[in-house]
Amino acid sequence: MSDPQIWTLIGVFAASTFGMIGLTSTLFLRVLRAEIGGLRGELGGQIGGLRGELKGDLAALEARMDARFEALDRDISAIARRVFPDEP
Repeated sequence: MSDPQIWTLIGVFAASTFGMIGLTSTLFLRVLRAEIGGLRGELGGQIGGLRGELKGDLAALEARMDARFEALDRDISAIARRVFPDEP
């Protein structure tokens, strides 16, 4: 092989190596972005479900607390009527 042929082979090898590195990194980035997008969608769905569950739990807690406060208000009103009878 002559000197120009060797340099040509080195150039072809270098170009094909850099081309494969570029192609591989591009494909890897596409896969990585797709996986991150899927993870983002899955986490968004789980957070939405958690938000709905918490809203339901808070609504139930609010209803129980309202019932307790109404009972407490009724008891305090009864005590107040007994201790402080209405005087004309």
